[in-house]
Amino acid sequence: MAGKRNRAKEQGRKKQRGRQETRKYGQTVLKHSHMGAHSCEYAAGALLLFFLALAAAFQEHGKAAGFIGGLGICSMMLSVFGIRAGVKGLQEREKKYILCRLGIAVNILLLLCLLTIFIGGLT
Repeated sequence: MAGKRNRAKEQGRKKQRGRQETRKYGQTVLKHSHMGAHSCEYAAGALLLFFLALAAAFQEHGKAAGFIGGLGICSMMLSVFGIRAGVKGLQEREKKYILCRLGIAVNILLLLCLLTIFIGGLT
């Protein structure tokens, strides 16, 4: 009987050590914020539309202004949605926020670039 109890205790200790190996000091492993991932996805989509608009502008020698402007505005909207998703992701509890910060930074930079181009085109 004593051998079975000792074996059970030993297995319990092994199991506990196995759980703690994946954590630092017994803390749970943090996952990435879902909205942060969405923010990065919005940034990737906005960048894709932006580069598609640039490629269309060079290919058509600037003669497809409506198409290029439409892609630029869609890219701006995706960038704004990405900023909003990143801010919402920062409000999630007990998550890693690196994707939120990355998505917000990329979306803000892209939005500033697009606004600069848009305002420059108006003048």
